[in-house]
Amino acid sequence: MRCWNLSEDGRGSRFPNTVPQRIISFATPPSKFVGGPLGRRSLMDIADHEDATSALNSFKATTIQSGHTVLLRLPSGETKGFKVEKDATISIGRVGSFRANELIGHPYGLTYEIRGKELTVQPPHTLQEVEETDATNELINDGEFVQPLTLGEIEGLKKSGVHASDIIKAQIEQHANYSLKTEYSKEKYKQRKEAKYSKTFSTVEPTIYNVCDHWFKKDQNRIRDIRPDTLSQILNLANVRPGGRYIVVDEASGLLVSAILERLGGEGRLISICDVDSPPAYPVMTLMNFRKDVVTNIHSSLNWATAQEDYTPVQGSSSEVGKSERHRIRLDKRKNAADTLLNAREVLFAGEFDALLIASDYDPLEILQNLILYVAGSGSIVVQSSFSQPLTELQSKLRLDPGYLAPSITESWLRRYQVLPGRTHPTMSTSGSGGFLLHAIKVYDDPNASKVSSHRQSKRQKKEVDEGNPTMPQTLESYQTTELEEKSATVADQASLTNEMEPTG
Repeated sequence: MRCWNLSEDGRGSRFPNTVPQRIISFATPPSKFVGGPLGRRSLMDIADHEDATSALNSFKATTIQSGHTVLLRLPSGETKGFKVEKDATISIGRVGSFRANELIGHPYGLTYEIRGKELTVQPPHTLQEVEETDATNELINDGEFVQPLTLGEIEGLKKSGVHASDIIKAQIEQHANYSLKTEYSKEKYKQRKEAKYSKTFSTVEPTIYNVCDHWFKKDQNRIRDIRPDTLSQILNLANVRPGGRYIVVDEASGLLVSAILERLGGEGRLISICDVDSPPAYPVMTLMNFRKDVVTNIHSSLNWATAQEDYTPVQGSSSEVGKSERHRIRLDKRKNAADTLLNAREVLFAGEFDALLIASDYDPLEILQNLILYVAGSGSIVVQSSFSQPLTELQSKLRLDPGYLAPSITESWLRRYQVLPGRTHPTMSTSGSGGFLLHAIKVYDDPNASKVSSHRQSKRQKKEVDEGNPTMPQTLESYQTTELEEKSATVADQASLTNEMEPTG
């Protein structure tokens, strides 16, 4: 696991000769930090924390509102998303159903119990210290007769309205071997019964950490095996912060887009490149409950065709006189879409973006060749892949290009722990991998380049010359050929110089 060292002034370093003052692990949930690896906007500073909190509150609602998609944590520990609509009824399977109006206006993080169709707020659950005894489980035989209470009797108690705690108490009283169990086994037995009969649930705050963890457990393939710790590394390597400008190629169901938008907090600019004509419907973003008006101002989407400079967009016409109202509304929508597209293209072609983030099945080298011109000097490039082979091939090619500094590949590793009084230990199972990351820094190979516009102009001039002389190198592989030719010429010069210095006869 890679860590960043933060000095007293808040600036970070990856070099071993820096004296560490505070160590921040990438495994920390990304919602804890605003700044990137250089710590420019760290929440450890009180003033910055207040500013970031106020910006985030204006970007996301702090209470549940009608139209939100809310994550509910069930007694079994599973999380599910439900749409909250006014005057609607939400059904959670065997846990029960309730009116959605009971949640509207309440803050996230509360625990509720379903009683009839109404909800009652439950007090926070406190951890109790478990005292060890001399009891052991070696003599316990959990057969079919240790629990006299039958399934039919339990269903009868549930239908009669008996509370879940009373059902669990009745099972404990009639259990033949319960008194022989250790205190830890008794605690686990109660937890299993509560998960089975309890009618409680908790609302989960829509942070990117909680949403990423939910999707990873639900369907990790749809988010390209990106765990929360891997996502935090991506954001820190790209130095995502409020006010930044970023380009993202997201095929992880909108996970990267959602994470960047949360970090931006309503300030900055984000351009996402996709392979569909209309703006993609990111399923991850629906759980974040961002304000649509703020997202529209800072986020724009382009496809690969409209992201090309030689593409000619279709101009939208304004509403015409004499047409029907429905026809004028349709024309106005087309014109607004065309204006939005033109604005997004102007922002992209202006360049000076702070980082390029890629999580795609397409060839990462081709993506870099198309979008690297718009990244500013010292900007970060972060490429994610579920497999190491594509990144290994990309790394070998970037090492031959003087425009990329220190391309490196990392793989995150995560071990979850159960933290309980007297029972803290690693979990028995863990995920295999959270994917692989390649990180590089863009540098200008031209010492006279000062900004993206001059850099792009020199690239265009070079391209025109290359088209007139097809023998000149046009790919990254050509750097290797050029290097070999230079070495051969150097060796030949040295051999000629040696022959001249040798005495004759």
